[in-house]
Amino acid sequence: MTAAQGFVAGGTAAGIKADGSMDLALVDAGRPVSAAAVFTSNTAAAPPVHLSRRHVADGSARAVVITSGCANAATGEAGMAAAQRVAELVADYLGCEPTDVLVCSTGPIGTDLPTDRVAEGLTRLRMSREGAADAAQAILTTDSHPKESVARGQGYVVGGMAKGAGMIRPDMATMLAVITTDARLDAGTLARSLRRAVSRSFNALNIDGCESTNDTVVLLASGMSGIEPDAQAFEEVLEGVCRDLARQMAEDAEGASRVVTIELSGADDDATALALARAIADSALVRSSFYGADPNWGRLLAAMGATRLPLDPDAVTIAYAGVVVADGGVDAGADLDLVAEKLEDDFTVSIRVGDGPGCCELLTTDLTPDYVVFNGERS
Repeated sequence: MTAAQGFVAGGTAAGIKADGSMDLALVDAGRPVSAAAVFTSNTAAAPPVHLSRRHVADGSARAVVITSGCANAATGEAGMAAAQRVAELVADYLGCEPTDVLVCSTGPIGTDLPTDRVAEGLTRLRMSREGAADAAQAILTTDSHPKESVARGQGYVVGGMAKGAGMIRPDMATMLAVITTDARLDAGTLARSLRRAVSRSFNALNIDGCESTNDTVVLLASGMSGIEPDAQAFEEVLEGVCRDLARQMAEDAEGASRVVTIELSGADDDATALALARAIADSALVRSSFYGADPNWGRLLAAMGATRLPLDPDAVTIAYAGVVVADGGVDAGADLDLVAEKLEDDFTVSIRVGDGPGCCELLTTDLTPDYVVFNGERS
């Protein structure tokens, strides 16, 4: 994040997490800058989401604070008061207005956020460009390691951090992510670029079919490079960072043993293609077959048909790891034992559903016993 000029960050242990690990992160641009964000569409969205939506509505923000170990979701009026209090505490710490602060929280749902601990944690926070590593560590919950990415455009930088390993089935983004750039761009261009990049990265990630209450992706632009890039060129660099972070989340998914890329083409439009791919990734039967390295293409066909979207089974072709196993909606006669040998590690499933222009690429994982055990425990 701090590879882009104008940004500092920090992370510390505030005592929100019971194990005493780092749980408070802050990213600061030093002044209000152009900003854009996308949020979960979950109707049970957490108070920090509602607050940050209001604060970024004017296309400007200075800082993003993230608390981990408590989602501050399903907490009612007390939760909104806590989110507002965190914004006020950070504003006092930085010397800015509370409306300049975006607030994110992640962790178990239904527990109250201890704002007194946030206040104490801020006294120990040390902000610097080198503090990005601590910030990336402090936002983690069930992740096994931090997730960071950086890319360089023509004279400017885009960098970011993200967290997320479970409860990931986006409908805007997923998990939490903060992305920074020193390109000079207005808020409208940032918002359009972020929406498009998210649609092809975080929105094309489905680990376990469960959309979170707290999903937030924030993009801040300091403009300090002095470079005003072409919007399309910037979008490509931004998308590269988002795709990299999404891939890192898939690789770190709770209990997963392999990442599966679903390539779907031939749909009426991109939205239909994504809906069909998501239906496949939502299916416990399909993802169980991924775990068993079983090229059970019939489960994929059934999952797509269950969407009630227009689908001609006779037009469907399915290939696992480059081997066609179904053609025209019927068995293609492939040696499935040989195909299964290709599925022991990460692999790609390619599906064509017709001759339409719609296509997508979606990342998912297998469904393992470890995932069930992990999520069967109290959190």
